[in-house]
Amino acid sequence: MRNGLVVALFIGGAALAAQAAAPGDDSTAAAPKGEAVATFAGGCFWCVEADFDKVPGVVRTVSGYTGGPVKNPTYEQVSAGGTGHREAVQIFYDPKKVSYEKLLDIFWRSVDPTDAGGQFCDRGRSYETAIFANSPAQRRLADASQRKLQESRVLMAPIVTPIETAGAFYPAEDYHQDYYKKSPLRYGLYRFGCRRDARIREVWGKDAHRGIPAH
Repeated sequence: MRNGLVVALFIGGAALAAQAAAPGDDSTAAAPKGEAVATFAGGCFWCVEADFDKVPGVVRTVSGYTGGPVKNPTYEQVSAGGTGHREAVQIFYDPKKVSYEKLLDIFWRSVDPTDAGGQFCDRGRSYETAIFANSPAQRRLADASQRKLQESRVLMAPIVTPIETAGAFYPAEDYHQDYYKKSPLRYGLYRFGCRRDARIREVWGKDAHRGIPAH
């Protein structure tokens, strides 16, 4: 759940939530011809979208919920806990322009993979990190990437990010999609207040992936 600081940043958020449309039916990992899809959970999906949208070769991103048994969950249900879902993002990309290995590298360096309780100021299951493999090949590459990173001892603590087989993915409500573009001020205040970039720099130093504070 979001902490008190973030709640304070979103006074009047109830009005915004009231505008939300019901999430759509679950989406498979099937991608249009010439595209592939990666699925990552990295804490707040607004921030994951913003980080990956600027990567050359990424076509588009979709925020949503995955990893749990509840069908067609709402944001309120997922953030309250108990659904088993995490906030996650499907990243559609052109494999001729950017590789899955490169996306994995960016993912690791845009989160704190040593935090088992959530990400930054957001705590609980729905904000935990995870890699959801959409194929056996992605699973092998993700396992190898995680193993290489752990053996490098770049991080000061064990990596706790799980690698799971991708299942049903439920797109989030419309107002969550491209939130950093639709509400740049609120997004910027949230990202700064949650200390996302500050913590990533603490964890990764000069290797930290530079996110987008606002658009």
